Amino acid sequence: MRFVAKLAVAASSIVSVAACHHSQPAPVTAATPVARVNQDSINRANSVRDSIARADAARRLAAARADSIRRANEARAAELTGARAALTQPIHFDFDASEILAADKPVLDRKAGVLGANRPIRIRIEGNTDERGSDEYNLALGMRRAAAAKLYLTQHGIDAARVETVSYGEERPVCQEHDESCWAKNRRAEFAVLAGDVTTIVPER
Repeated sequence: MRFVAKLAVAASSIVSVAACHHSQPAPVTAATPVARVNQDSINRANSVRDSIARADAARRLAAARADSIRRANEARAAELTGARAALTQPIHFDFDASEILAADKPVLDRKAGVLGANRPIRIRIEGNTDERGSDEYNLALGMRRAAAAKLYLTQHGIDAARVETVSYGEERPVCQEHDESCWAKNRRAEFAVLAGDVTTIVPER
Protein backbone atom coordinates (compact mmCIF):
# COMPACT_ATOMS: atom_id res chain seq x y z
CA MET A 1 0.00 0.00 0.00
CA ARG A 2 2.86 2.34 0.78
CA PHE A 3 4.25 1.66 -2.67
CA VAL A 4 0.95 2.58 -4.30
CA ALA A 5 0.69 5.80 -2.32
CA LYS A 6 4.22 6.80 -3.31
CA LEU A 7 3.42 6.04 -6.95
CA ALA A 8 0.33 8.25 -6.82
CA VAL A 9 2.32 11.12 -5.32
CA ALA A 10 4.96 10.79 -8.02
CA ALA A 11 2.33 10.77 -10.76
CA SER A 12 0.72 13.88 -9.32
CA SER A 13 4.08 15.64 -9.33
CA ILE A 14 4.66 14.70 -12.98
CA VAL A 15 1.22 16.04 -13.96
CA SER A 16 1.90 19.30 -12.14
CA VAL A 17 5.22 19.74 -13.91
CA ALA A 18 3.61 18.98 -17.27
CA ALA A 19 0.87 21.46 -16.55
CA CYS A 20 3.49 24.10 -15.81
CA HIS A 21 5.12 23.44 -19.18
CA HIS A 22 1.74 23.92 -21.02
CA SER A 23 0.67 27.22 -19.41
CA GLN A 24 -0.90 30.09 -21.55
CA PRO A 25 1.61 32.01 -23.79
CA ALA A 26 2.39 35.67 -23.02
CA PRO A 27 0.27 38.18 -24.97
CA VAL A 28 1.94 39.51 -28.18
CA THR A 29 2.17 43.29 -28.58
CA ALA A 30 0.26 44.50 -31.71
CA ALA A 31 2.54 45.45 -34.63
CA THR A 32 2.52 49.05 -36.03
CA PRO A 33 0.24 49.25 -39.14
CA VAL A 34 3.04 50.08 -41.63
CA ALA A 35 0.80 49.89 -44.72
CA ARG A 36 -1.64 52.47 -43.35
CA VAL A 37 1.15 54.86 -42.34
CA ASN A 38 2.61 54.65 -45.86
CA GLN A 39 -0.80 55.35 -47.46
CA ASP A 40 -1.34 58.37 -45.22
CA SER A 41 2.03 59.77 -46.31
CA ILE A 42 1.12 59.22 -49.95
CA ASN A 43 -2.25 60.93 -49.46
CA ARG A 44 -0.62 63.96 -47.82
CA ALA A 45 1.96 64.20 -50.61
CA ASN A 46 -0.78 63.99 -53.25
CA SER A 47 -2.79 66.66 -51.45
CA VAL A 48 0.21 69.01 -51.35
CA ARG A 49 0.95 68.34 -55.03
CA ASP A 50 -2.68 68.98 -56.03
CA SER A 51 -2.75 72.19 -53.99
CA ILE A 52 0.41 73.46 -55.71
CA ALA A 53 -1.01 72.53 -59.12
CA ARG A 54 -4.26 74.39 -58.40
CA ALA A 55 -2.33 77.47 -57.27
CA ASP A 56 -0.17 77.38 -60.41
CA ALA A 57 -3.25 77.00 -62.60
CA ALA A 58 -4.93 79.95 -60.85
CA ARG A 59 -1.83 82.10 -61.38
CA ARG A 60 -1.68 81.16 -65.07
CA LEU A 61 -5.38 81.94 -65.49
CA ALA A 62 -5.01 85.31 -63.77
CA ALA A 63 -1.99 86.15 -65.92
CA ALA A 64 -3.85 85.13 -69.09
CA ARG A 65 -6.84 87.28 -68.12
CA ALA A 66 -4.61 90.26 -67.35
CA ASP A 67 -2.83 89.84 -70.68
CA SER A 68 -6.16 89.58 -72.50
CA ILE A 69 -7.41 92.77 -70.83
CA ARG A 70 -4.15 94.56 -71.65
CA ARG A 71 -4.32 93.53 -75.31
CA ALA A 72 -7.99 94.53 -75.52
CA ASN A 73 -7.20 97.95 -74.03
CA GLU A 74 -4.31 98.43 -76.43
CA ALA A 75 -6.50 97.44 -79.38
CA ARG A 76 -9.24 99.82 -78.28
CA ALA A 77 -6.74 102.66 -77.85
CA ALA A 78 -5.40 101.98 -81.34
CA GLU A 79 -8.92 101.96 -82.78
CA LEU A 80 -9.77 105.25 -81.07
CA THR A 81 -6.57 106.80 -82.41
CA GLY A 82 -7.42 105.53 -85.87
CA ALA A 83 -10.95 106.95 -85.66
CA ARG A 84 -9.62 110.36 -84.60
CA ALA A 85 -7.16 110.31 -87.49
CA ALA A 86 -9.95 109.37 -89.91
CA LEU A 87 -12.06 112.23 -88.61
CA THR A 88 -9.37 114.81 -89.45
CA GLN A 89 -8.07 113.25 -92.68
CA PRO A 90 -8.20 115.81 -95.52
CA ILE A 91 -9.78 115.31 -98.94
CA HIS A 92 -8.62 116.79 -102.26
CA PHE A 93 -10.15 118.30 -105.38
CA ASP A 94 -9.45 118.68 -109.06
CA PHE A 95 -8.34 122.03 -110.45
CA ASP A 96 -11.02 124.72 -110.24
CA ALA A 97 -13.58 122.14 -109.02
CA SER A 98 -15.56 121.42 -105.87
CA GLU A 99 -17.02 118.01 -106.71
CA ILE A 100 -16.18 115.17 -104.28
CA LEU A 101 -13.73 112.76 -105.94
CA ALA A 102 -14.59 109.06 -106.00
CA ALA A 103 -11.37 108.28 -104.12
CA ASP A 104 -12.45 110.57 -101.27
CA LYS A 105 -15.98 109.23 -100.78
CA PRO A 106 -14.77 106.36 -98.53
CA VAL A 107 -12.87 108.96 -96.47
CA LEU A 108 -16.07 110.95 -95.95
CA ASP A 109 -18.03 107.76 -95.29
CA ARG A 110 -15.63 106.95 -92.47
CA LYS A 111 -16.05 110.45 -91.06
CA ALA A 112 -19.83 110.09 -91.18
CA GLY A 113 -19.56 106.81 -89.27
CA VAL A 114 -17.39 108.31 -86.55
CA LEU A 115 -19.62 111.37 -86.24
CA GLY A 116 -22.75 109.25 -86.16
CA ALA A 117 -21.38 107.11 -83.33
CA ASN A 118 -20.05 110.10 -81.35
CA ARG A 119 -22.82 112.69 -81.35
CA PRO A 120 -21.14 115.25 -79.02
CA ILE A 121 -18.48 115.91 -81.67
CA ARG A 122 -18.71 119.09 -83.74
CA ILE A 123 -16.33 119.80 -86.61
CA ARG A 124 -15.25 122.59 -88.91
CA ILE A 125 -14.55 121.98 -92.61
CA GLU A 126 -11.88 124.31 -93.99
CA GLY A 127 -11.80 124.84 -97.75
CA ASN A 128 -8.44 125.57 -99.42
CA THR A 129 -7.16 126.24 -102.93
CA ASP A 130 -3.89 126.48 -104.79
CA GLU A 131 -2.31 129.84 -105.59
CA ARG A 132 -3.80 130.29 -109.03
CA GLY A 133 -6.70 132.73 -109.35
CA SER A 134 -7.60 135.89 -107.48
CA ASP A 135 -7.97 136.03 -103.73
CA GLU A 136 -11.71 136.62 -104.02
CA TYR A 137 -12.19 133.74 -106.46
CA ASN A 138 -10.17 131.35 -104.35
CA LEU A 139 -12.05 132.28 -101.19
CA ALA A 140 -15.32 131.48 -102.97
CA LEU A 141 -13.88 128.24 -104.41
CA GLY A 142 -12.64 127.17 -100.99
CA MET A 143 -16.11 127.76 -99.55
CA ARG A 144 -17.71 125.68 -102.31
CA ARG A 145 -15.34 122.84 -101.46
CA ALA A 146 -16.13 123.03 -97.75
CA ALA A 147 -19.86 123.19 -98.54
CA ALA A 148 -19.60 120.13 -100.82
CA ALA A 149 -17.97 118.10 -98.05
CA LYS A 150 -20.60 119.26 -95.56
CA LEU A 151 -23.43 118.36 -97.94
CA TYR A 152 -21.99 114.85 -98.33
CA LEU A 153 -21.94 114.38 -94.56
CA THR A 154 -25.47 115.70 -94.04
CA GLN A 155 -26.73 113.43 -96.81
CA HIS A 156 -25.24 110.56 -94.78
CA GLY A 157 -27.12 111.38 -91.60
CA ILE A 158 -25.01 114.02 -89.88
CA ASP A 159 -26.88 117.01 -88.42
CA ALA A 160 -25.86 120.16 -90.29
CA ALA A 161 -25.71 122.07 -86.99
CA ARG A 162 -22.70 119.96 -86.01
CA VAL A 163 -20.67 121.03 -89.04
CA GLU A 164 -19.24 124.51 -89.59
CA THR A 165 -17.57 125.65 -92.82
CA VAL A 166 -14.91 128.24 -93.57
CA SER A 167 -12.71 129.12 -96.54
CA TYR A 168 -9.06 130.09 -96.37
CA GLY A 169 -8.65 130.26 -100.13
CA GLU A 170 -4.94 130.17 -101.00
CA GLU A 171 -3.82 131.55 -97.62
CA ARG A 172 -2.78 128.24 -96.01
CA PRO A 173 -0.80 126.15 -98.48
CA VAL A 174 0.79 122.92 -97.29
CA CYS A 175 3.25 123.01 -100.17
CA GLN A 176 5.15 126.08 -101.43
CA GLU A 177 6.41 124.89 -104.82
CA HIS A 178 4.90 126.32 -108.01
CA ASP A 179 3.99 123.13 -109.88
CA GLU A 180 1.06 120.78 -110.29
CA SER A 181 2.26 118.19 -107.75
CA CYS A 182 2.32 120.93 -105.13
CA TRP A 183 -0.90 122.62 -106.24
CA ALA A 184 -2.72 119.26 -106.03
CA LYS A 185 -1.81 119.04 -102.35
CA ASN A 186 -3.16 122.53 -101.69
CA ARG A 187 -6.54 121.90 -103.34
CA ARG A 188 -8.11 120.37 -100.29
CA ALA A 189 -10.64 120.48 -97.47
CA GLU A 190 -9.37 119.96 -93.96
CA PHE A 191 -11.39 118.91 -90.90
CA ALA A 192 -10.93 120.26 -87.36
CA VAL A 193 -12.66 118.97 -84.22
CA LEU A 194 -14.32 121.84 -82.35
CA ALA A 195 -15.97 119.92 -79.51
CA GLY A 196 -16.29 116.38 -78.19
CA ASP A 197 -14.04 113.40 -78.61
CA VAL A 198 -14.10 109.94 -80.15
CA THR A 199 -15.16 107.50 -77.44
CA THR A 200 -17.12 104.94 -79.46
CA ILE A 201 -15.56 102.62 -81.98
CA VAL A 202 -17.15 102.30 -85.41
CA PRO A 203 -16.57 98.88 -87.05
CA GLU A 204 -14.93 99.03 -90.46
CA ARG A 205 -17.31 98.15 -93.28
